[in-house]
Amino acid sequence: MNRILKDLIKLLNLETLDDNLFRGESRDLGGKSMFGGQVIGQALVAASRTQSGAALMPHSLHAYFLRPGDMSKPVIYEVDRVRDGKSFMTRRVQAIQSGQVILTMLTSFHRQEAGDEHQSSMPRVADPEQLRPESSYFEQWLDEAPQVSDRVHHALTREIAIEFRPVQPSNPLRPSKLPAEQAIWFRCGSTLPDDAMLHRCVLAYASDFNLLSTALRPHARSWFADNMVIASIDHSLWFHREARVDQWLLYVMDSPTAQNARGFSRGLIYDREGRLIASVAQESLMRTLGAAPG
Repeated sequence: MNRILKDLIKLLNLETLDDNLFRGESRDLGGKSMFGGQVIGQALVAASRTQSGAALMPHSLHAYFLRPGDMSKPVIYEVDRVRDGKSFMTRRVQAIQSGQVILTMLTSFHRQEAGDEHQSSMPRVADPEQLRPESSYFEQWLDEAPQVSDRVHHALTREIAIEFRPVQPSNPLRPSKLPAEQAIWFRCGSTLPDDAMLHRCVLAYASDFNLLSTALRPHARSWFADNMVIASIDHSLWFHREARVDQWLLYVMDSPTAQNARGFSRGLIYDREGRLIASVAQESLMRTLGAAPG
């Protein structure tokens, strides 16, 4: 296992402070504030730590980002045991920094059971082996736009635990108007332990990448722009089937609408066999500084 993936697992391995109280570290991924996927993944870990008896698996979560997270400070996670049923378990999680709630999340767990099945078909795209890692484009993009801030340079050159291979890559430093859709293969850089809960928590972490940028594409906008205030407002994730995040998964995203400085994005995550693994929806703030109201 590589060093970066080990660090992600460490990030998700929360310190237990009390029965319903946990503490997690933070990481700087080059954004203006803490990466939302980190808080979601850690909150899901905190919720899973409070179940007793036979383990249930999370099937959905709904999170609201209330304040920007400080990347230099740890996060406290407070779990409310809302309900423990025979088939379902519900938890409410508050992520807290400096005495203020930065995220509130409701998540539901379900005992596995048999039932009818159907799903949408996976679109046909190039296999990941035919595509270049997104990181291989960064040097070229930076050469084409040499006057970038240290923050932007760090964001493009940082090492992260998730490898991305876009089907149709686009340069965020020179954005152009594109359809409000994209498809990206992703996986962890090396093998994860055989822990189904860990794989779901890492999937929750990875699900926050690229959704916001999908809503920016038709407007030739970039989250790197200094005149833009960009942030996730809320994030919902539904787990449908088991999958390993250390094997290639296809993230198919689109953004059907943007209005009132908010963009709505949704995504479907498939495995190599075409099974629908998870569905995602997110609304994001897309505020242009100095823009006239309305």
